[in-house]
Amino acid sequence: MGDNKFKEFFQLGAVGNYFIRVFQKPDPNQKSNFNLRMMHGINKISILVFMGALIIWLVRRFM
Repeated sequence: MGDNKFKEFFQLGAVGNYFIRVFQKPDPNQKSNFNLRMMHGINKISILVFMGALIIWLVRRFM
């Protein structure tokens, strides 16, 4: 019973799965358009900038 709660605590959920999925190659069978590609491109940039800022903040905070 305690093991199940531990697994549930570390599940990524819908948002976590999107962060992983946005960096994968798109499915060639799925139809894509320019707007969708641009949206995913901007999301990739935003995620990378956020992660970079978080790393810089943590380094400054603990060094």
